[in-house]
Amino acid sequence: MFSGLIQAVGAIAEVQPIAPTDTTSAWLAAGGVRLRVRWGKLDLSDVSVGDSIAINGACMTVTSFDAEGFWVDVSAESLRCTSGLDAPGPAHLEKALRASDRLGGHIVSGHVDCTGEIVALVPTAESIEMQIRVPESLAPLVTPKGSLTVHGVSLTTNTVHDEPSGGAIVSINLIPHTQDETFLTRMAVGDRVNLEADLIARQVLRAIERLSFRKAV
Repeated sequence: MFSGLIQAVGAIAEVQPIAPTDTTSAWLAAGGVRLRVRWGKLDLSDVSVGDSIAINGACMTVTSFDAEGFWVDVSAESLRCTSGLDAPGPAHLEKALRASDRLGGHIVSGHVDCTGEIVALVPTAESIEMQIRVPESLAPLVTPKGSLTVHGVSLTTNTVHDEPSGGAIVSINLIPHTQDETFLTRMAVGDRVNLEADLIARQVLRAIERLSFRKAV
């Protein structure tokens, strides 16, 4: 589990196709990639092989590391559901929570639901309003003043405007601190971002769907 509070902006420095070996399962090698990620300012003193680190909101397992970075294996399925893990570029990094840590953002699983498209970046006083088009599958899970994880960052939604297509436009304010500690404002209209809905919202929707199904039958 994670909190969505970014601890460092690192960088994906190298992307390699995963070749089948005696120790690599066929499903991982089939279209998967191996990433070398630079730490940035992330504290690595308590990181071990096998630990979880969220990269742009996607939970990955450290397979090896050194003083400058670490390696992770990314399956084809993870690549299909995410953006920003298949090429070199900046990376939001967060180590997994301990049970005793403060939960300053919200509970984040690191399992990306889907990607959304940035449709506007509008300066508003000292903040920047980011508008994201979310797909129909995620729209029911996003509420005004609720929580949404965007590329690994825990953010509060200001408004949600449903579209006839079934999707929605979500408006989020990026305050100066978020601008300083992440690279979200360096992204551009048309870029895709990884999205994860609030876990509680997902469970509530599932319960409602299940009740509705039982009544229908």
